[in-house]
Amino acid sequence: MPDSLFTWTNIATLAGASFLTFLIVAYTKNPVDRFWPKILGTDLYAVLVGFIILSLAALATGQPITWATFVLAFFNGFLVAATAGKMNDKTLAEKEKKEGV
Repeated sequence: MPDSLFTWTNIATLAGASFLTFLIVAYTKNPVDRFWPKILGTDLYAVLVGFIILSLAALATGQPITWATFVLAFFNGFLVAATAGKMNDKTLAEKEKKEGV
């Protein structure tokens, strides 16, 4: 658990964007799965969330807004989603370890 609140600067990092993506997806994936179960799986939903987070961080930190900013945010959205997925796997593994499953 982080010991400080988010800032736009730390959200713009891989660690910050991944952790925020992990939290948003963890808290919102059930309603999303109910509405778009076959169209948008959890993995692609996490990429979309990561893309939005990185795009907003770019806007908030004053990066020049060009098409390249959004293409890079899209590509990095996959990296953020993969890292957030590993956080989720680690969380589930720890939960199973405690429960003895």
